[in-house]
Amino acid sequence: MQSKRSYLSCNQHKKNKDNFIENPRLWLAIALGISLILLTVSPFKVLFEPMFLVEYLRENQCCVIIPFIITYTILTVVGIPGTILTVAGGIVFGLWWGTLWSVIGATLGALGAFWTARYLLRDYIKRKFSKNKLVTRFNQAIADRPMRFVLAVRFAPISPFNVVNFVFGLTPLHWFTYTMATFVGIIPGTLAYTWLGISGIEALAGGDRLPLILAVSLLTFLSILPMCVGRRRKVKN
Repeated sequence: MQSKRSYLSCNQHKKNKDNFIENPRLWLAIALGISLILLTVSPFKVLFEPMFLVEYLRENQCCVIIPFIITYTILTVVGIPGTILTVAGGIVFGLWWGTLWSVIGATLGALGAFWTARYLLRDYIKRKFSKNKLVTRFNQAIADRPMRFVLAVRFAPISPFNVVNFVFGLTPLHWFTYTMATFVGIIPGTLAYTWLGISGIEALAGGDRLPLILAVSLLTFLSILPMCVGRRRKVKN
């Protein structure tokens, strides 16, 4: 009887040991622990230094342009705001090139989200936004002035860019008109965010803060301008 209990106890102990070893969470925790140790006490710790990353990316701009655009496109398609990437693009590529690459990535991502809503997930997107008044308003405005309406929506940097991409896919708007208007319409806001990234990193490094103030002022101006124009039209009507 005693030997049987000992046998069962040994089997249970072995089983628990095997389960402990085969537990994926255990190995994930070990891997994370080792990674943290390597990144904090080894030469790899420079990866946590923002200025090192900035200088490295600046020196290898040609190698990161395509990955930057692809990443921006994918994030936009899945509905993740690319504002941080726009700011980072300014820091890495400079004002003009950073703006261009961000505009291209955002436009491609907006087109991808547009086609996703129109052809791939139309039923799901339609159910999600069926009670949203944006769809009705967009359909009415597009019927009158499609290009002008898209430009107006894209011009304001505070507009829900990712949501609007899917909503436009539910309208009869032609994809070429949508793409061209999106590309042109997001340039001012993208330029402002790119400038914000450049001036922000300079201010943090102890440089002149005036460019940062001007960049924030430009963003504020672009954000309130559509509201001022809308109120002025209502007063005239």
